[in-house]
Amino acid sequence: MRQRLLLYARLARLDRPIGNFLLLWPMLWALWLAAEGWPRPGVLVVFVLGVLVMRAAGCVINDYADRDFDRHVKRTRERPLTTGAVTEREALNLFAVLCLVAFGLVLLMNRLTVLLSLVGVALAASYPFMKRHTHLPQVHLGAAFGWAAPMAFAAQAGEVTAMAWLVFVAAVVWATIYDTEYAMVDRDDDLKIGIKSTAILFGRQDRLMIGLLQVLMTLLLALIGWRAGLGAIYFLCLGLATGLFAYQQWLIRDRSREGSFRAFLNNNVYGGIIFAGIVLSYLFTG
Repeated sequence: MRQRLLLYARLARLDRPIGNFLLLWPMLWALWLAAEGWPRPGVLVVFVLGVLVMRAAGCVINDYADRDFDRHVKRTRERPLTTGAVTEREALNLFAVLCLVAFGLVLLMNRLTVLLSLVGVALAASYPFMKRHTHLPQVHLGAAFGWAAPMAFAAQAGEVTAMAWLVFVAAVVWATIYDTEYAMVDRDDDLKIGIKSTAILFGRQDRLMIGLLQVLMTLLLALIGWRAGLGAIYFLCLGLATGLFAYQQWLIRDRSREGSFRAFLNNNVYGGIIFAGIVLSYLFTG
């Protein structure tokens, strides 16, 4: 039993927490903005747990969808489902259990949040199949990750405001940035097996397109800070975060696997700095 649980944990990427943070940061931005400060403890706990559970579920269904492709990609060929250590039925059962746990958590929230969660599940479940049909799976991933923003506003404020949609759009743009960097790692393998991605779509213009998206992300976060009345601390943090975007451009300058992966990982720090700016602004100006 212990061995099976360890395999399930690997399938759900519990050994790779970076994805948890990339999901948590936009949700936390949204909760603090919805509450204009510290959110209700119950809402915070439910959303943190819900994000962690749904990220695990998303990893499981992603590996199920990619089980025939992952064996051809250097980075993924040792995943439990690909090697046969976990069966397809086990993966689907684990996905169903995780979704039920997440739904049980969201039932503790109001009706609007519950209804919005249904869209979130549909986005998460459909994302892994997008890379077969469109070169924009990174945008779909951003919608799945960013959907926590309107849900957070619904739970905390009882309504989905224009600010909620601004955070959602920022989350979509940000996910497109870092997941394109991530896709650059696998681009050669993906081209061989027919997987689509923004990294393939952008081609030799990948750095330019990522740079334009980084400019758009910076403008969106500046607009969010201005509309929310955040103070100088927030904009200082935004300036520091923008410096990290410049650093990511340097990391991907030669489009190497290592540099692209390091740029992807750097986004965790980026999200944390933006969150710190929001929290500190409310703390010292609220």
